[in-house]
Amino acid sequence: MIAARGLSARFGATLAVDGVSFAVAAGEAFGIVGESGSGKSTVLRVIAGLHADWSGRIEIDGVAQSPRRLRPGGAAQMVFQDPYGSLHPRHTVDRALAEPLAVHGVAAAPTRIAAALAAVGLAPEHRFRYPHQLSGGQRQRVAIARALILAPRLVLLDEPTSALDAPVQVEILALLQRFRREQRLAYLLVSHNLAVIAALCERVAVMREGRFVEELATADLRAGRARHAYTRELIEASHGYRRR
Repeated sequence: MIAARGLSARFGATLAVDGVSFAVAAGEAFGIVGESGSGKSTVLRVIAGLHADWSGRIEIDGVAQSPRRLRPGGAAQMVFQDPYGSLHPRHTVDRALAEPLAVHGVAAAPTRIAAALAAVGLAPEHRFRYPHQLSGGQRQRVAIARALILAPRLVLLDEPTSALDAPVQVEILALLQRFRREQRLAYLLVSHNLAVIAALCERVAVMREGRFVEELATADLRAGRARHAYTRELIEASHGYRRR
């Protein structure tokens, strides 16, 4: 579904992503984990066409991309970290969901919007509300509906639960798991939370200072079978603080 080879990205003189390579098959979920500033979100922003200063090779659904012509279109859609910041404060839910349909020339918008809201568990009365009238979990459901309304095959997930309370995180993860199973979606998920990665993904790449230091199966991640010292440090840190 997506393949990257020697992908690098810069912010001016700063090299944020340094020659990473990975591939995600249709229906597969691949995670990228690492501390803040490691370059995880930049990888997603490059793939989404939101950052143009990159080099290397990217193929999305078999189509080669370039920095000047990276247009994933309906094949790939993104769910951002902040469900409030990713929605326009003066646009209703209806307008937020209608916009991608209009951009891509998709007809029958009212029917598709109603179906998208129902699919993410939102009632019809939520359709004409503004973001400030919704809870954090409801806003993230709208963001997921907006990403899926074009029926993409690849979904880019940038810390999709980090801004939510723990019970709501569980609901959103269950929702994402259901959509992936029912629609055979490919997920590319970045997070600093190993539990979220383990819940959704089969494989994970560990990123540090712009590079992948290790790639392993999530079964090995859960069991603590890591080769690289940095990965072992992340696993240890995920266990929480211990008074000793």
